[in-house]
Amino acid sequence: MSELKKHSLKEMISEDQINTILDNLAEQINRDYADVDNLLLVGLLKGSVVFMTDLARRLKGDIRFDFMTASSYGNGTESSGEVKIVMDLANNIHGRHVMLVEDIIDTGRTLAKTRELLMTREPASLKICTFLDKPERRVTDVPVDYVGIQIPDEFVVGYGLDYAERYRQLPYIATVIHHDEA
Repeated sequence: MSELKKHSLKEMISEDQINTILDNLAEQINRDYADVDNLLLVGLLKGSVVFMTDLARRLKGDIRFDFMTASSYGNGTESSGEVKIVMDLANNIHGRHVMLVEDIIDTGRTLAKTRELLMTREPASLKICTFLDKPERRVTDVPVDYVGIQIPDEFVVGYGLDYAERYRQLPYIATVIHHDEA
């Protein structure tokens, strides 16, 4: 694996702001799903785990979990454009209410391919919830039902998001600032 470029982190979204965003999202989802029994949250690994767990703790009703791994990044900071489904769901979603939970929507390629695949399985409903949205980067249109916060086109880490598998454990969101080597 190649060396990571020299970089530093600058906090963008604090832990307190994250909690406020989570509370607002949960309020919307609880209202929209008040009459739905057995909502299945499908997290896109690995980045969505922290967000999905914190969100689920705020949701009412019978909440179930499942996971998929779809990737277009590898170890870089730019999407490769090629989306691979690395791990599929364990549960049958036919006739079930499903919410696809994503940490960040960037180009939209990964989410669009994943959504397309899940729709072929005929869920009762399929909605998308993301913590972060970068609409400036979108190259593939995808309907997003719940957005925590929109951010500018900067590479971010923390709160589940990584840079070559580092920084996922940070309790806040930070931008990665690259430094030129002298």
